[in-house]
Amino acid sequence: MRLALRRMGAVFILGALAAYSEPRLFSSALAKPVAPLPLVSTATRAGRLAVFDDAWSTINDRYYDRTFRGLDWDAQRVAFRKLATEAESGHELYAVLRRMIGSLSDPHTRVFSPEDKFNWWHPRFVSIGLGIKEIDGLATVVKVEPNSAPARAGIRPGDVIDSVDSQPAASVANQRLASVTPTAADRTRAFANIFDGPAGTSLELAWKGKQGRERYARFDRYWQERELVLSVDQKGGQYVIEVDAFTRSIAVSFARLVKEKLKGARGVILDLRNNGGGDAEAMAEMASSFLGAGVNLGEFTDRSGAGFTVVTSFTAEPAAISIPLIVLTSERTSSAAEIFVAALRKANRAKIIGTQTCGCVLAIRARHNLPDGGVLDVSELDYKTPAGERLEGNGIKPDQTLVVHRQDLYAKRDVALAAALSQLTRLQSQFHR
Repeated sequence: MRLALRRMGAVFILGALAAYSEPRLFSSALAKPVAPLPLVSTATRAGRLAVFDDAWSTINDRYYDRTFRGLDWDAQRVAFRKLATEAESGHELYAVLRRMIGSLSDPHTRVFSPEDKFNWWHPRFVSIGLGIKEIDGLATVVKVEPNSAPARAGIRPGDVIDSVDSQPAASVANQRLASVTPTAADRTRAFANIFDGPAGTSLELAWKGKQGRERYARFDRYWQERELVLSVDQKGGQYVIEVDAFTRSIAVSFARLVKEKLKGARGVILDLRNNGGGDAEAMAEMASSFLGAGVNLGEFTDRSGAGFTVVTSFTAEPAAISIPLIVLTSERTSSAAEIFVAALRKANRAKIIGTQTCGCVLAIRARHNLPDGGVLDVSELDYKTPAGERLEGNGIKPDQTLVVHRQDLYAKRDVALAAALSQLTRLQSQFHR
């Protein structure tokens, strides 16, 4: 079965859209409603095993790849059910489930306890106020939340995290990679999540600043919400548009921007470096602005062969069709954002600058409710471009690769954006000859 997006109702390609934009692809069009069952308690051994068995069985029955990416899924059940039996709380059970699911090396398939689950359109995550990225092998601060405790302690982008609770930061990240053959995306997630832990707890951090002086402090973990926005910055006749996600409201704002502002623009830079996905229809509409109507953006299929095709939906404004365009990408660019970038590249419509994208393009039909009220996301649909290429595990390499270094962060220098502005000036002369 093949269904065109414009005929099938809502289809969502979601990212976690949090501190690290975990990819999420969700299709409600093929989902079947499930009646709620009475909740079990993970305070009991029987309840914990009921949750474990339900999670394992759901993945076993619904996972897009019958070979489980080369993993012996039955053997995983034997090994991790023993650990689930030994768990003494719901918190320990979910730690076991995350380890088991992590062995799939699939960032789309994830489990959330009743306390951790949230609505993807209103993302929240546990934070201490810092964003971390591996730079030159070091756990490097790339973002500090304004007015946060780390900001008041003097931590700045470019600083290096030495240890977390007396464990070397690199060791904390590598422990998360012990059960998989890590990809670049795996390493990105592992370093981004070195502060993981329950909200309301604290950790001790050791870090070094620009001058190499080591400092220590204890910081609390807390829930933080992320607002999904469309940000616009005009630099002369050039527009820099940062798109956090593909949502209906952002698509409407983007359409208005194209109609009212871009008609006289000399060029556009689309910044998708923190875009973890979104609503597929919204993504297709935004792609229509640069590609026109009726363009095939690729196909999703499940393990039985059922699936749907994503298609651009409306005729573009003439100005947007011809305007010089550059797209910024990073290892955080994932899911619907990767489909968007791949389509622009296939049409020779944009230059791509930055780093290779996540390679995280699978889809979820519907979130599965676990017996205790937790939630399980399972990758049920694979994706291929119109040319039959898989982006999952591969990603998209930019036309120009530019990586961030610590000195760039200290200097508040955005090397990718600077290169894009320079490249855009050259493209303008080509478009207007």
